[in-house]
Amino acid sequence: MTDTTKTLAEFTAALASATTEEEAFDALCALTKATVGAKLFTVMTSDTDAMVARRAYTDDAENYPTSGEKPIELNRWFDQVLTRQEAFVSNTLADIDTVFPDAELIGKLGCGSVVNLPLIIGGKVVATMNILHEEGYYTPERVAQIHDVLRLPATSACAVAMVLRA
Repeated sequence: MTDTTKTLAEFTAALASATTEEEAFDALCALTKATVGAKLFTVMTSDTDAMVARRAYTDDAENYPTSGEKPIELNRWFDQVLTRQEAFVSNTLADIDTVFPDAELIGKLGCGSVVNLPLIIGGKVVATMNILHEEGYYTPERVAQIHDVLRLPATSACAVAMVLRA
């Protein structure tokens, strides 16, 4: 059994036994960190009708709590992730600063690169998986791995979380 196969099997078992939204996303966070790596991992739900996003999960509750909502801004990130349903990748803090108002905090946490993967259910982006690491970390190879290895598990974890939240 390869490391990836073993890690996916552990994710599948953890997701199958999840009884809360947090446990479903805990499984996804562990899988993400074990496969491509992340210093910060969050999941944001997206309500484009109300133009608000809510942090549904975080692995850093002190700096990024799950409470509250924030407005969705119409910018290039919105066009790419929520309209075209494509992942957003940025590998410098300066570029992150052009779309995220919390770039200073991101930098203080030792992060300077980000991948926001849209989680699509029923043809609509219902959430984004957001992974951050140091500058330059999300190389084309790692981004391909996110698409190839994590897209289906991330969508599955989101669907399970939605069922458990209801």
